[in-house]
Amino acid sequence: MVRVRYAPSPTGALHIGGARTALFNFLFARHHRGRFVLRVEDTDQTRLVPGSEAAMMAGLKSLGLTWDEGPDVGGDFGPYRQSERLSLYRRYLEQLEAEGKAYRCYCTPEELQAERERQRAQGLPPRYSGRCRHLSATERAARAGRPSVLRLKVPEGGTTVVDDLIRGPVRFEHAVLDDFVLCKTDGTPVYNFAAAVDDHAMAITHVIRGEEHLSNTPKQILVAEALGFALPQYAHVPMILAPDRSKLSKRHGATSVEEYRAQGILPEALVNYLLLLGWSPPDGNELMSLEQAVAAFDLQRVQHTAAIYDQKKLEWMNAQYLRRLSLERVIEALGPFLAAAGVDPGGGPPLAAAVALTRERARTLAELADQLTFFYRAPERYDLEGAAKYFRHPDTAERLEALAERLQPLAAAWTALALGEAFEELAREWGVKRAEIIHPVRLAVTGRTVGPGLFELMEVLGPGACLDRIRRAAQAIRQGVVGR
Repeated sequence: MVRVRYAPSPTGALHIGGARTALFNFLFARHHRGRFVLRVEDTDQTRLVPGSEAAMMAGLKSLGLTWDEGPDVGGDFGPYRQSERLSLYRRYLEQLEAEGKAYRCYCTPEELQAERERQRAQGLPPRYSGRCRHLSATERAARAGRPSVLRLKVPEGGTTVVDDLIRGPVRFEHAVLDDFVLCKTDGTPVYNFAAAVDDHAMAITHVIRGEEHLSNTPKQILVAEALGFALPQYAHVPMILAPDRSKLSKRHGATSVEEYRAQGILPEALVNYLLLLGWSPPDGNELMSLEQAVAAFDLQRVQHTAAIYDQKKLEWMNAQYLRRLSLERVIEALGPFLAAAGVDPGGGPPLAAAVALTRERARTLAELADQLTFFYRAPERYDLEGAAKYFRHPDTAERLEALAERLQPLAAAWTALALGEAFEELAREWGVKRAEIIHPVRLAVTGRTVGPGLFELMEVLGPGACLDRIRRAAQAIRQGVVGR
């Protein structure tokens, strides 16, 4: 059975790189009817951020990514926090030392730093020289009781080959690998050792992770081979870079799942977008539900080159989901944004009707909430450029008042069709283009110059609010208090 794992460190927010890795693991497991494991790598207690683990789990769940085994749900291969697996690591560390495959290193941080500086001065890459590897029994006895780390004896010749499912064979010469540390002076295991042990102990069949971990893989393979473990298959997905191919940062947009949620990006859209960062759909159709992605996903379609982040593409995709999802789903997600915009949907037309009319123009939930405000709150000011353009005609106030009187009898049959006919009739009577009436009225009713079709929004808004706002705008024009 396929078994994959997502193994974050709880050191901060769930960033899109981690979310994309979790997504690929989830899709691979579900596609092959396997198991998706969540493992928390928290051995480095100095880097832990309180609340990070819970926030990370909440972020994954908000994207629809659920796991079969993990700290909160248990499983047959637990515990699923590395901090709770120290006795297992200790047993394997003792085994490696007893078999002579690892050795104690007594070098102080100052000695190691001096060694690295000498190597740099000679134009050599800094690496541990292995000085403690060849200590005699007498020399080791003399150092007994001193702080020490445990290092793996890396073979002095040959290579380790990573048979990557995405990149093909990648070779690492042992000559450039030093005898790396397995555990710190306090006995805490380091990442490469603990990850190799856990992947074996949890029966992980495929390790799918970002390419920044590719350099760690030969070390994990060497640990596994020293302990006699069978190896999982490895697949390293491409990095996510900014449009200028630099490291993605906040200056390029949001970087964490929580920040995207705050921007008004729907989780369905974010998952769909993350899917396309390094993977191409077989039929070229970019809009895919999570269920469709499960059916289509395979590692053969993961690209080798870096994926380029595009904020505009994400917002475009979010706009597609705003239009395609059910009104109930959009309204459910919209609640916090309406509250932030100070909108009380109970004090105006049915929210479903307003959303249905408005969502075609919005890219995010935040934009949609902003565009809904005029349905529930009369404009306190009018767009400055719009007022200068559409309220400047000397007859505008008079026309708005005349229009209100003409529309008053339509209150019993207030439809977009009837409103359009009334505007057409007035335009003929006044000898003007219909647009010369539409633009001032839109500004009077919404305070804005753009929005949904005027007649449709007036139908949703209702006759009472529309007529009141048209008359108020006429009065404001006469008093010279328009614009903002």
